[in-house]
Amino acid sequence: MTHRRCVGVMGLGHVGLPTALGFAELGWTVVGTDSDESKVAAVTSGAPPFFEPGLEELLRRHLASGRFRALPDVGETVRQAEILFICVGTPHCEDGSADLSQIEGAARVVAENLNAYKLIVEKSTAPVMTARWMERAVRRYDDGRHEFEVACNPEFLREGTAVQDFLHPDRVVIGAGSDKARSWLCELYAPLGRPMLITDLNTAEMIKHASNAFLALKISFINMVSDLCEAAGANVKDVATGLGLDPRIGSHFLQAGLGYGGFCLPKDLKAFIHLAEELGVNFALLREVERINQSRIERLVGKVQQALWVLKDKRLAVWGLAFKPQTDDIRDAPSLNVVRRLRQAGASLRLYDPAAAAEFRRVFPEEPGRLVYCASAIDAAQGADAVLVLTEWPEFREMNWRQVRECVALPIVVDGRNCLDAASLAAEGFEVYRMGEASPAPKEVKV
Repeated sequence: MTHRRCVGVMGLGHVGLPTALGFAELGWTVVGTDSDESKVAAVTSGAPPFFEPGLEELLRRHLASGRFRALPDVGETVRQAEILFICVGTPHCEDGSADLSQIEGAARVVAENLNAYKLIVEKSTAPVMTARWMERAVRRYDDGRHEFEVACNPEFLREGTAVQDFLHPDRVVIGAGSDKARSWLCELYAPLGRPMLITDLNTAEMIKHASNAFLALKISFINMVSDLCEAAGANVKDVATGLGLDPRIGSHFLQAGLGYGGFCLPKDLKAFIHLAEELGVNFALLREVERINQSRIERLVGKVQQALWVLKDKRLAVWGLAFKPQTDDIRDAPSLNVVRRLRQAGASLRLYDPAAAAEFRRVFPEEPGRLVYCASAIDAAQGADAVLVLTEWPEFREMNWRQVRECVALPIVVDGRNCLDAASLAAEGFEVYRMGEASPAPKEVKV
């Protein structure tokens, strides 16, 4: 590049904001925007609109450095930027297909504000052939006076580690149709010094969906095996370790538990299945991955019933509401369905999460005596007939279980994430119920 080109980011959510600040950290000038004016205002004030470790520090640093600005005018962002990253949402529709209306809307705004050559980069996760449709949409609405290209650069950011994932990626995938587009994107990412895979547009889009589908498959596979281990009296943790030591398999995503959730894996899997079926390809394997994942909710509720027999009027401490630790995101979190099922069974719930309680409260408002939000894990455990762990926050692993034992009504823990040291809890007198393991013999009740 002959000069420091301006990078634009459309969408300041869980993908867009870490992407914008990541490029600023690499030294590029970045302008970001979002159709949600309140989100732009929050970002401009130095307060990210969601919790993500390291993000607020990065935001404040680059608002001060001048390398990042959030603009309320979407059109102005398009006009100022030379490379535009589209980071808008792609939620799933009722039939499982991806809702691409936000991507089409972004393409139309770009078309209406073209004032020079633009490289438009699809970063949102979208089905194969979306980039081609973006190109058609821009051509449909622009005035034909300026050139543009559409490229694909799928994101591989995990909530909870998004900043680190951007700055230290496993790989950078670039789908582009010209040497110019490829060279611009390669130079943007060059400071990272990471492997780059250069492909065509369709292949780049396919890599992202295939990656998420495979991760979901690994999670459902080990959960299916955990059920067999429980029935056969085998140790699922050791089975997972044995599998993970095989370099062809690897240890990541082989943790038996409550299953996957969040915004990405569920909706991307649905979209991948829907696309395959539209093209006449049998994806029954991934349908089964979905079924196994959904069955984990009843499996966990069954563990609670094994421990307590009748759930009506039982007082339950629920630790963890976010779909994973280090985020406040509850979209498609397993906790949503667990809480719903426990409420239907008539249990009284005391909820705690270090980051996600405010978001969860929007779905389940507080009901005095029936559903209460607590300020700490210990507070939630007061008088509880059982403690349920639904998110593997580090503070739960580091808990003083002797203190917990002193405040609960019954010493019962249902570990939905298999993240606790069962031996240590047993030494403190707890019955511990884990996913994929035979339930302990209930302690005799003294009359």
